[in-house]
Amino acid sequence: MPQNRDLLAVLIDADNVSPTKIGAVLAEIASIGTASVKRIYGDWTRPQLSTWKSAASEHVIQPIQQFANTVGKNATDSALIIDAMDLLYTARFQGFCIVSSDSDFTRLAARIREEGITVYGFGEKKTPEAFRNACDRFTYLEVLDEPTAERASEVIEAVPQGRLRGDTKLISGLRTSITAASDEDGWANLAAVGGLLRKQQPDFDSRNWGYAKLSELVRATDLFLVEALPAGGLRIKDRRKSGG
Repeated sequence: MPQNRDLLAVLIDADNVSPTKIGAVLAEIASIGTASVKRIYGDWTRPQLSTWKSAASEHVIQPIQQFANTVGKNATDSALIIDAMDLLYTARFQGFCIVSSDSDFTRLAARIREEGITVYGFGEKKTPEAFRNACDRFTYLEVLDEPTAERASEVIEAVPQGRLRGDTKLISGLRTSITAASDEDGWANLAAVGGLLRKQQPDFDSRNWGYAKLSELVRATDLFLVEALPAGGLRIKDRRKSGG
């Protein structure tokens, strides 16, 4: 699990992310480390990026100019990739945060991970599976939106118990991870289960089902026992193995 002292490089594809999302993204990043480098890439001569200028200034993100020299070629992606490799070779960072929904960064994420460096991806739900799976952890921008009066209708509602139980991928992933992390009595540390789920499914996040914490999600299924540990934290057990 990363510590707040870990240094992170945050690289943002301005063509692929809305400035309204960046505050929530940076708040999420602050929970996993320190963003010592924050850069955003785009052709700042284009009027489409005008809304990004105030957001970049507010959050102290360095804009990197990249002209679109050829129609149909994404020079912005190339600039971000080159910078990422330059930063990787400094060996200063414990993690890279790639903020984009573009599959063009799939190989970049895989290459960074080959060096033993953690990759955090942030993008919309439309992000291709290849890029999501190339990251150690992938977070959907939609779950990071903070509720407001104007956008209350966009808040992700908690999925009810019946639909959770019918989500075979979710339930199977939980049971497999519990089995892998359990002791002789069938109990597993919930944090360890969450870590295993992330390894199997980089985009796994309890907020995708409308629950702020993994413990809330597993309790909502009512298929597992959840107990507090004396030293802190929680443990989990499949009810099928407890006679419950």
